[in-house]
Order: sequence, then C-alpha cells, then structure tokens
Amino acid sequence: ESKRLKPTTSATTTANSVSSAIGGWGVPTESARPVVLVDSQETGIRLVHTLMACAEAVQQENMKLAEALVKQIGFLAVSQAGAMRKVATYFAEGLARRIYRLYPDKPLDTSFSDILQMHFYETCPYLKFAHFTANQAILEAFEGKKRVHVIDFSMKQGMQWPALMQALALRPGGPPSFRLTGIGPPSTDNTDHLHEVGWKLAQLAETIHVEFEYRGFVANSLADLDASMLELREGESVAVNSVFELHSLLARPGGIERVLSAVKDMKPEIVTIVEQEANHNGLVFLDRFTELRRVAGEQPGQA
Repeated sequence: ESKRLKPTTSATTTANSVSSAIGGWGVPTESARPVVLVDSQETGIRLVHTLMACAEAVQQENMKLAEALVKQIGFLAVSQAGAMRKVATYFAEGLARRIYRLYPDKPLDTSFSDILQMHFYETCPYLKFAHFTANQAILEAFEGKKRVHVIDFSMKQGMQWPALMQALALRPGGPPSFRLTGIGPPSTDNTDHLHEVGWKLAQLAETIHVEFEYRGFVANSLADLDASMLELREGESVAVNSVFELHSLLARPGGIERVLSAVKDMKPEIVTIVEQEANHNGLVFLDRFTELRRVAGEQPGQA
C-alpha cells in the first residue's frame, strides 16, 4: 500500500535549507555519487583542518570564507566511513546553521522530547551507568537513616529514582520515609511536566510501600537557587544529585560558585555529580568548538 508523505513543516524546510547550503551534507545520492579513489587518512586530516578553519572564520565573522569552507567539509566527509563521517556531518550542520542563521523555530514540545530521552536511555548505557553509580553512593549514605531527602538538580523524566526507591523498599528493617525535590526548567508547552513525573513516582511508591513525598521546583537556572527555597527539615538526611547540569553554568560568571555555596548550606550527607570532561560552555566560540570536537573524537566508536 502506497503511503502519502506528510506536508513539509517549517522545521523540515529549515533542515533542507541547511542541507542545501552544504551540498546535502556533502553526501550525494547513490545514483549521483562519482567513483573517486582517495587516501582516506589524508582526507581525514584535511577534514579536521577544514573544520577548524571554518570555526575560526565563524568566530572572526568572515562568513564568506566560512561558507566556502563548510561546503568543502561536506565533500571531504564523503570519503570517510562510519563515525568520522557522522561526526563531520553534524559539525557541518551546526556550522552551517550558525553561518546562515537558520535556527529552529522553537524547542521540541515536552512530550516529543520525553520520547527521545526514553529511547536514548534504553539504547545507550552511558546514562544508566551514571544513575546506577550515583544511586549506589546515595543508598550507602542513607544506611540506617529514617528520613531521607534527595534534591535532584536534573529531574527530567525521573528515570533515576525508581531503582533507588526499590532498593530502599528492600532495606532490612523497612524503608525510610523518602522525600524527593525535583528541579527542572520551565516547560515550553505549558504542561506541568514536573508534576506528571512526581505523580508517576508516587504511584510506584504506593505499590512498593515506601512513604513518599514529592515537590517539583521550577528554576530558570540552578544559579538562582537558595537553600532556603527547598524547605529543609530537621532530622532529614539530605543527598544532592546533579547529572550533566553543572557544565551549563560555565558561561555564567560566578554561576557554579553560587550553586556550590547553596549546596554547602543544605548540609548534605552526600553530593553526587556526574559530568563529562568537556569545557564547551566558554565565552569564545572557537574554544568551545575545539573542546567539543575533542570530546566527540573520544567517544566510544568515534574516529
């Protein structure tokens, strides 16, 4: 049965515009691709140098040169295989969007973003391992405590917490009362996302017989937080959890210092921090680009 294509959206139009700008990401269709023998290693080196030259041209606002270079990047990427080709393609797309100022009209709506996050969580062990490691440390810090409070700087879909709640439920002597404060940014589509996450966790808590209290806390930036906002209580053991959040404060002068000061005022039993070793939020575009390219090259399976 034949299927009709859906009408082109503005986001698709934007993507097509960027694709055209760099020659369809420099990847011709199979029927149009010429047969050319090249030295892949030499071309790979040229590709890296061209990426850096294009980023430098963007920083210097020499858009005419940057435009010429980004098109060259697309064609150089054709000779590469696997991860190197993919990485170069994504970098070329990012540079082209910056050159032609083709930015997405609006962020993804919350429901679609949630679906993408869940697919990523299921297919990539990276985040699961981070959650497992942090949860184990929190569980050990809460040993023997009757009232525990986790302050999560990166609530998102709350996927980290069912495993911890189940571990607490199996604790010898019974589970403690568990309070969770989930911090997140304002929703882009007027939905109460944090409330929905808390409701699902509350259902789980009821099923496994864990006394549970939840509060969703909306904050534009972690740097705006103060310990007094979080309703800390006497006799509670506090854990502060931050997964891939602190790096977003690097471009805000004093941001990390303010957050760490607030954390100190919370007097936690433990602070769990998960971050990739990448300083890509600096003020200088070329520095950010260079650091991000380095990190991309170090990921498993990358060239």
